[in-house]
Amino acid sequence: MNGSPRLSTKIIVAGGFGAGKTSFIGSISEVDPVRTEAAMTSASSGVDDLSNTPDKASTTVAMDFGRITLDTDLALYLFGTPGQSRFMFMWDELVRGALGAVVLIDTRRLPDSFPAIDYFERTYKLPFVIADNVFPNAYQYPESTLRDALGVAPEVPIVRCDARDRESVRQVLISLVTHTMGTAVRSRPVARTV
Repeated sequence: MNGSPRLSTKIIVAGGFGAGKTSFIGSISEVDPVRTEAAMTSASSGVDDLSNTPDKASTTVAMDFGRITLDTDLALYLFGTPGQSRFMFMWDELVRGALGAVVLIDTRRLPDSFPAIDYFERTYKLPFVIADNVFPNAYQYPESTLRDALGVAPEVPIVRCDARDRESVRQVLISLVTHTMGTAVRSRPVARTV
């Protein structure tokens, strides 16, 4: 890479517990990602549903952080949110100043994604894309079925991805940047002629 990027922006990576946020950031970050993981203990038994992620041994308790430069002009600073609702009080601080968000979903547990979608649609009004993280034992629904189940507007992109695959994650981030640029253009006031 020649020199430092001239532009940088903040991107939020959100979603339910175990949706793949830490993997998403880790697979794309060009710097060693910062992770605030804590071991899963018996205290979370009955609180965190491990039925679809039985091998999960740790969870994000504050945030994940990584950086990727999409080209020589744009660096994305990625901030991953904790997935459990008991940590949502931190989201306002993490989201402040963000360009947009990626909401990772696990089709085996769609209701887990509703709090993140509601947050970006209603509370913070931040442009976002849905990233359908492909898990080996999860059924892949058509986009129209997912859109109906999630209740998202037609203009919200839904992109399939593998959070472990760098190129797949890169395509999600490009989709988000493209979507946020289109949202900015659509919301720009129209000049009136006199």
